[in-house]
Order: sequence, then C-alpha cells, then structure tokens
Amino acid sequence: MRMMLVGAGAVGECILKVLKKRDPKGEWLEYVLITDYSRERAEEVLEHLRAWPGSESKMAENRAMFMDRRSQKKCTIYEEACVDAHKKSELVCLMKEHAIDFVMDAASPFVSNYIFDAAYEAGANYGSMGTWSVPKEHPEFGIGFEGSYLEPMTKYNFDRHEQWKKKGLTACICLGIDPGVVNVFAKYAAEYLFDELWEVHVKDGGNLEEPGNRKDVIEFGFNVWTVLDEVMNPNAEWSLENGFLIEDAFAGEEEFRMPEPYGINRLVKVEHEEVVTMPRYLSQYGLKKASFKIALDDNLLNALKVINALGLRSTKPIEVDGVKVIPRDVVAACAPQPKDIGAEMTGGMCVGVHCIGKKDGKRKECFIYQPFDNEESVKTWGMQAVVAQTGFGAALGIELLGKGIWKGAGVFSPEYFPSKPYMDLMKEAGLWYDIEERQVTGCGQD
Repeated sequence: MRMMLVGAGAVGECILKVLKKRDPKGEWLEYVLITDYSRERAEEVLEHLRAWPGSESKMAENRAMFMDRRSQKKCTIYEEACVDAHKKSELVCLMKEHAIDFVMDAASPFVSNYIFDAAYEAGANYGSMGTWSVPKEHPEFGIGFEGSYLEPMTKYNFDRHEQWKKKGLTACICLGIDPGVVNVFAKYAAEYLFDELWEVHVKDGGNLEEPGNRKDVIEFGFNVWTVLDEVMNPNAEWSLENGFLIEDAFAGEEEFRMPEPYGINRLVKVEHEEVVTMPRYLSQYGLKKASFKIALDDNLLNALKVINALGLRSTKPIEVDGVKVIPRDVVAACAPQPKDIGAEMTGGMCVGVHCIGKKDGKRKECFIYQPFDNEESVKTWGMQAVVAQTGFGAALGIELLGKGIWKGAGVFSPEYFPSKPYMDLMKEAGLWYDIEERQVTGCGQD
C-alpha cells in the first residue's frame, strides 16, 4: 500500500504510530506521504515518527531512490508535503505524483468531500473517520432529515457508491472508534451473539478528568471543529417505525451505567453517523432502533451553549476592523488543542454498544465496549486517550484494507465488512474489548 495521510493532527499522528508499530518492516505498508495545510506540523509528525520506537523508518533521499524498492532496506518510507485540502487539483496532483493507492482522510470535516472526490479522481482507495453534513440555518426538527439538513451526514458519500463501484475502488467511511470500532461491534453482535438484533445504542463516556480545580477548565478532547459540528448540530436517532427523529442539541439526556470503574455516565444525543450506517447494513438482522449518546462535562456543555448563543460556531465570514474572519475558525484556533492536553488527566474512555435482541427464543442484552486508560495512552502513544483510541481504531481498519482482508468496490462503512477479522486483530494488536451481559429489561418482541 502507498498511503497518503491528509491531516497531520493528533489523530493522524496516532494512526501512523500504530501502523509503524504494526508493520515495522513495511511488509504491506510500503510508503506514507504525510500531508497537512501546515508544513511545520507535517514536519513535526515526521520527526516524531523518526524517533518512534518499533521500526527503522528510512526517509527517501530523492524520488529515484524511493521509487526503486530494490535498492532499499525493507521498511516503510515516510515523506511529508504541504497541501490545501480545499483545492482538489492539488490533492490529485500529489496523489498521482507519489503513486498513492490509498488515502486516509484525517482532516477537519469541512474538507472531507474534497479529499473524497480527489481520491476518486486519482484512482485511489479511501478511508475517513467521519463525514461532512450541512444543517439548515433554521432547522425544523421532527421526522426526517429534510426539514433540518441541506446535506445529511454520509449522503454525499453513499450517493456516489455506484461511481466508485464502477471504477473498482473502495471507500470506507466512518473508520475510527465511534464511528468505527462500535460499528464492528454491532456487526459482530448481529453475526455471532444474537439470532435477531433489535436495537443498537452507542454509548461514549468514561471517567476521564483533570485532577484539582476544574472550575474554569474547558477541554474539547477532540478536533474542535468536529466537536462544534456534531454536538451543536441537530441530532438524530432512528427507528424502523418512524425513520429518523431529528431534535435540537442536548436532547435525550439519560444516565447509563458503564462497566466498572467508569460508573454512571450522564449522556446526551449528538449528531453521529452510526444512526445512518447501522440501519443501512443491519436491518437484515432485525434492527428496529439505533441511537448515539455521549457524555459531556458541564464546563464543555456550558461553553458550547455560550459559543452557540453568540454565533461563534458560524462558518459565515464576518468583518472585524476591515478583516474578514470566520467565527468558528477563531474558536478552533483559540481553544486548547487535543495534541497539547491530556498528560495530567486521570481515568479513561469507555466506548461501546448496548445491544438488545433475541437469542434462543429469549430476550438478550449486552454491552460490548472498548476501554482506554489515559495514563497508559500517554505512556504508550504519547497522547491522550480520546485521540489515541480513535487513531488505534482507524489504523486497524487500514491494515485490513491494506492486506486485502476487507475488500469491495463501492462506498461502505465498517458494518459492510466481516466483523471477525477486525475483532481478532483487536486482540492481536492489544486494543482490548469486553462483552458484558446485562440484566434483561422490558418485554420481548416477536
């Protein structure tokens, strides 16, 4: 595989670290081009990889040197480049120049469609951790996306399935932890744990916190742009009976018991791709409901409400003293960056799926989850748990695609592919997971 990483943020860096550890001799990952709109950041990630233990990365001296693999010691070759992902032509030129056959999109969501289209034009396979959506300025809420969205999540990608299929290319969207690992968990439950899988509810929480006084601490924990999108956009849940129910931010608050030591988490609904992809692929197993909820600490919740009330999540330029700025860009630039926080935090993340269905004629419930300890994450990967958990999940999917274990022509999310190879790879790679049987609640279904 000759891979181009677009977006050298904290998650992008983690993906490369995991891949380097997984394939130290470059047996399937031949070449990686690290790209970012900031050359300095791309160079920084390259330097981090040079110092990263676990393999002998060899940088290309010049173009002829890395094109002639016979003269190289067997290992993955890493290079860097600067690119503006808004400019599809620049992306296509880089992909063709470096003979890229797989593009991993780890950039901000507002450029994902450009990267997706560039990969198609360049004849490269594609992976991403999420998709771009465009809500209406004044959403109507209620049943159906059409009242609240100009472009719902995943639609741009799935609408182009036949084009990708005709060209013989593979695009795997939603490849991280959630969406990503949880999608695989849901498919595994449908394939191996239930005779009928009625409900899948994604729960994203944990007990991650900063010791000491947290009175004024605001931590996004993930790409600031992404957080402002998925938390503040109209959220969705799906049912077979009613379709997609769209509600305003922070709807559906509930308390959910996570496995120990994570305790009770207070969760709310946010916009997330799983509620679209799971019905697409799991309805054949009897799926009737799908939802996504996440735990948000009070400081972040209050900050997001203020940002929204002041119009600071807007993507429309405003003029300030003769200079045009985009409010959301200002917030994203001023907020603490995920790559710079986390070492002092305690606890960890717990992300999973609450599955409800039928097995051997009886109602069955279980929670399949992936815990990720922050102290261990910082020690092992040099970054906080939210970032590393996402990058790890994406890297394992890339490995399955790179080795040809996951394959298919068209646009897919992880539920399309067989779940067991991914679950086996999680065990092999050390991305531990567990399955907790839950006490049956409610009445069974026919």
